[in-house]
Amino acid sequence: MSIEIKIYVADLAAYNAGYLHGVWIDACSDIDDIWEQVKTMLAESPVENSEEFSIHDYEGFSGYQLSEYEGIEAVHEVACFIEEYPDFAGELLNHFSDLDEARSMAEDNYCGCYSSIADYAQELTEGTGEIPQHLEHYIDYESMGRDMEMSGNIFTIEVGYQEVHIFYSH
Repeated sequence: MSIEIKIYVADLAAYNAGYLHGVWIDACSDIDDIWEQVKTMLAESPVENSEEFSIHDYEGFSGYQLSEYEGIEAVHEVACFIEEYPDFAGELLNHFSDLDEARSMAEDNYCGCYSSIADYAQELTEGTGEIPQHLEHYIDYESMGRDMEMSGNIFTIEVGYQEVHIFYSH
């Protein structure tokens, strides 16, 4: 089930005149469609010559905080990024504050989703070579995972119980 990512664009002239006039718009729609909906909303304003708007509400941005004066193009790009990576994009944006940096992290440095960083450390260790059976019980994968995170080798986003998204940091 995907969550619709939408914005409520309000007519500022109507708002300042005491009217609530605006429209909910799918922020992942084609950018020209978004602009057309904004222009139509302003044209139908209860206040003559209305031409200014702002974003007064939004839904589906996965914890990312939009500014009411954020540009439509920027909101659209953020919404499309969140739609592409719904499990962690909002948290990546909150951490990096830069869409290009967050996108680079998601596209180039994503290691996967694990139940813990210990599971990631175990998979990484076992994938690099065979562990002799007599040593298996001596390896502390929890400490290895914690050390990888503390040293900055990995960046993690925990989104739920046993749901940790891991990104390579270097």
